Amino acid sequence: MSESTTKSDDRPLRESVRDTIRARIFEGHYVPGTRLVERDLADEFNVSRLPIREALRMLRQEGLVSEKPNSRGIVVSSLSPEEVADVFDVRQALEVLACELASARATPEDLAYLGGLLDQADLGLEQGSILEAQNANNEFHDAITSIAANDFLRAALEPLQGRMHWLFRHASDLPELIQEHRRLFEAIATGDPKHAALVSYEHIQKYRKQYYQTH
Repeated sequence: MSESTTKSDDRPLRESVRDTIRARIFEGHYVPGTRLVERDLADEFNVSRLPIREALRMLRQEGLVSEKPNSRGIVVSSLSPEEVADVFDVRQALEVLACELASARATPEDLAYLGGLLDQADLGLEQGSILEAQNANNEFHDAITSIAANDFLRAALEPLQGRMHWLFRHASDLPELIQEHRRLFEAIATGDPKHAALVSYEHIQKYRKQYYQTH
């Protein structure tokens, strides 16, 4: 395997490694507190330690791993109740704005892409691939941020994406979540920014309440 790219695509190897480690965190393979050792990961992925180090750096920026002096390295992060509340607060402020802007700026191509992600989520669910459905749901939210076309908003959301995706995984009813996303998609497609903002706000509040009911 090349040190710069994977065999299957043109992405840098560090991104492929990051995505694999991130998926393992989301799936619960790496529980909070798990120590991630560069040397062991390099052996497992059959690469040098450089792409591993870069992948862990990106995951650290997302808040999914952190450096703990007493743990002798990188560990999978956990979120305290206060941190969860903070993430929901910031998500509410920024994602509502993202949906408002996306509704005003989305092109037909943008809307087709969003709809396609929802179809991918449905297909993953039908085929029993929960991870594929969850990934499509995550990409749906990320795509809205891109469609909003605001560099400052994207920069503000980027460091939070890992923690937000982690929260998305706690939705207890995946089919219901996909339907909620279709409702949000339809609101964005109306071209009415205020309506899209309202539906986004209601969507976030619903899952904030659901999270606290199950934790």
